[in-house]
Amino acid sequence: MVGMSLGSSYIGRLAPGPRPARPLPHLRAAAPLGRLLLGAALGHLLALALTYAVFVRTHPGQWLDGLLLPRAERGGGYEQQTVLVGPARTVLATFGNPALLAALLGAVLLVGALCRRLLAGVMGVGMVVCAVVVAGAVKSLLARPDLQIVSSSTHNSFPSGHVAAATALLLAFMLVLPAWARRWLAVPGAAGVAVIASATMIAGWHRFSDALGGVLLGVTLFCLAAAAVAGRRGDTDQGAGPRRAPGGAVGRRLVEGAVVLAVLLWALLVVMPGLAASVQPGLLVAIVAVTGATMVAVGSVVFLVRSADFVAPPGRWQRAQRHVTAGGRDGAAPRRG
Repeated sequence: MVGMSLGSSYIGRLAPGPRPARPLPHLRAAAPLGRLLLGAALGHLLALALTYAVFVRTHPGQWLDGLLLPRAERGGGYEQQTVLVGPARTVLATFGNPALLAALLGAVLLVGALCRRLLAGVMGVGMVVCAVVVAGAVKSLLARPDLQIVSSSTHNSFPSGHVAAATALLLAFMLVLPAWARRWLAVPGAAGVAVIASATMIAGWHRFSDALGGVLLGVTLFCLAAAAVAGRRGDTDQGAGPRRAPGGAVGRRLVEGAVVLAVLLWALLVVMPGLAASVQPGLLVAIVAVTGATMVAVGSVVFLVRSADFVAPPGRWQRAQRHVTAGGRDGAAPRRG
């Protein structure tokens, strides 16, 4: 009996008991971020093509563009009859200054180097250059057919190079900034892009569809650049799983929400009444629409990369140095041969 009890206890210790079930990883949390960004790039590219097909190639689209921004009766230009023409020209001349653009691109590289995101900074500068080049090439290659619409010209100005460059420049800073800083830059940056887009329409440089196409082109290039950087790092979308935010993070999000709400209230109570009194109804609708589209596009990509860290992965020498440092901290004495 004693032997049987000892044997039973020995066998009981050897037999593995039931283990607790491990929770399965969330499918979206394990998805590569680069694949999601490529999907977003494809979606914005399709939206860009659809905008061109509807507003440039169809009669209703050209008619709607002309309804929002009608041509002037004298001179035949698209410059709008408003007191904001002078400020709009000033905004465009300031943003188009080569020295200012060079300084902003240099700031992207500097922030990227300081935040260990030099590769992302180089990709960001490439985004802005590509936005200008692609916008110019598209305007030269694509045609605007004459659909016999009154007050509509056949000159193709789709998409806006100024708006595409402004969008790409804003999103270039999103590549080199830490995740917490992107949210603070998203709202004022998108507002700045909307101001440049509105200025192009007020000054008669571009139609509504041109400004919308510029935003979509800039976002498409950002998704491609972010996908390349994320694919090099092997990042995954880690923002889908349930997580408890610490108290500090909750407080920071409340402050961010309060700031965004204050900015929106200021825009509704101060900016909108003055804008409505200064421009024609069609131009007002175009400005509000392009502002909303810019906010949605920028907010969507910032939300998509909310958990991404575009810091360059450590090189082989840096990994070796970390291994040596970790071994020294462990206190393991080297073996002698």
